[in-house]
Amino acid sequence: MLEVCLLGTAGMMPLPNRLLTSMMLRYNGSSLLVDCGEGTQIAIKKAGLSFKPIDILCITHFHADHISGLPGLLLTMGNAGRTEPLTMIGPKGLEKTVTALRTIAPELPFSIEFLEIEGPEEDFEINGYSIHAFRVKHNVTCYGYSFSISRQGKFSVEDAKAQNVPMKLWNPLQKGETIQLDGVTYTPDMVLGPARKGLKVTYCTDSRPTGEIVEAARESDLFICEGMYAEPEKLAKAKQYKHMTFYEAAEMAKQACVEELWLTHFSPSLVRGEHYMPKVREIFSNAHLGKDGKTIELVFREDEA
Repeated sequence: MLEVCLLGTAGMMPLPNRLLTSMMLRYNGSSLLVDCGEGTQIAIKKAGLSFKPIDILCITHFHADHISGLPGLLLTMGNAGRTEPLTMIGPKGLEKTVTALRTIAPELPFSIEFLEIEGPEEDFEINGYSIHAFRVKHNVTCYGYSFSISRQGKFSVEDAKAQNVPMKLWNPLQKGETIQLDGVTYTPDMVLGPARKGLKVTYCTDSRPTGEIVEAARESDLFICEGMYAEPEKLAKAKQYKHMTFYEAAEMAKQACVEELWLTHFSPSLVRGEHYMPKVREIFSNAHLGKDGKTIELVFREDEA
């Protein structure tokens, strides 16, 4: 199971009932946070989540509404007794930017490992998450992220017996281990069928629509995408400031054949967002307005190979 919590949905500035854009994933005891603007700690507490299990922090870009809450969060994690290393992923210059922010949080009881993205895309494997970072089109270097949880094939007793795999090796082989016994090498594929469909969440804010986003989001179970503006007449403004409208996000969701779309990163001027959703759903039917604290549990589908 992969739990997704949209912590905040505001763009540019926090509002009394709409905190700055951030998201948390939880899988197998590990928490992954995307962005950390002002108010992220409040959003985490409101959602009933914990700071200590955050092992990975992905930063989309270095605008203040996406990173200014970081010093306080790091201090809180330290005060919660964290000693394990924290992995941070983000654009080139991440370590320099975080070091500058840490002027007010210089001492921590844990280390930080920085993984800086330099090209148009990069992949990481951490704590069971397969993370694909891809560059988007904003007025500074900015990345979106796809997070995938892979799923191995079903265990086949018939295959194990047919290949004379000793029963005592079945369990470790199911866990992905390769074992040598009595001069014979036993590999997981000897007892497992083909890999089954896993889970995938794609997260993208602060960008104009691009084909790269569509490809990265393709067949995602959940696509969380910015919808800075809902009013059709603000398309020119979206183009000027390198943001998106509700309708552009819906069109990308349609092209990418995703299961579900959540809109986020709303302009401070946006009110009555639900008023615009019928038109959005004419483009992509399973589209929803993101809300602070909106949560979903994604589970593997037993009926899919």
